[in-house]
Amino acid sequence: MTTTSAFTEPTLAGFEHHYAEVNGTRLHYVTGGQGEPLVLLPGWPQTWWQFHKIMPALAERYEVIAVDYRGMGTSDKPKAGYDKKTMARDIYELVRHLGHERVNIAGEDIGSMVAYAFAANHPDATTKLALWEVGHPGEVFNELRMLPQPDQPHLWWFAFNQADDLPEKLLEGRYRLLIDYLIGIESLDPDAIDEASRKIYAAAYEQPGAVRASNAWYQTFGRDIEDARTYDKLQMPVLGLGGMNFAFVPALLDGKATDVRYVEFKGAGHYLSQERPEELTRELMQFFG
Repeated sequence: MTTTSAFTEPTLAGFEHHYAEVNGTRLHYVTGGQGEPLVLLPGWPQTWWQFHKIMPALAERYEVIAVDYRGMGTSDKPKAGYDKKTMARDIYELVRHLGHERVNIAGEDIGSMVAYAFAANHPDATTKLALWEVGHPGEVFNELRMLPQPDQPHLWWFAFNQADDLPEKLLEGRYRLLIDYLIGIESLDPDAIDEASRKIYAAAYEQPGAVRASNAWYQTFGRDIEDARTYDKLQMPVLGLGGMNFAFVPALLDGKATDVRYVEFKGAGHYLSQERPEELTRELMQFFG
């Protein structure tokens, strides 16, 4: 199934757009730079474009591969396959399609979940793993409260995205409202996500099937938690970073890797790649080498 819509991918100087048929779906990805391959996986409700501030600097040292995984951007939006193990298989087959045996991989938000699943299911293909805000679904997710709590963020959209059909009907033609609201409560520097970027994200999720697909990333959390119980402890080096939700990072990673270190971006919000691009780039380069 190939996605068709009026949405046009933004351009970034020095980078090229590509598509590949992998694992029964068609993925859009953007590449640039030379060196060891570094896969970047974005989060909801954004696209690969969320990395546009860090990609040029990273491309001076790495072959950067920013991927819109299934359901995102102009990648396909199939009916199924949104558990993170299957999505990680998509990325693994893309890596093989590009001729790489091993890659460094990094992800934010939903992308952090897919990145972790990639490392857990394809350890021989993973050199190092970095993830931030927040990590793969685990038992901690089962402890989240429906009502607001003074000691934790109120992640109401975890429940909202579980609903079938209703989010699509409510958000049709209105996705920009959700984009602005989430940035307002999840960013401590809202101006870091400019008007042009907000328009890109809103248009991407206004595409046919986009809301349904993004809902499915959340609707598979139960399956993801079950899968995580079967994973071996990660043996590759792991870097966990966080801003306003930093506490979740070690809560989801502790005991899951033999070589892990943490970095907290104090005073930062959720969208590190846009709010703290220079600091994030520095940490990633120091970690990946």
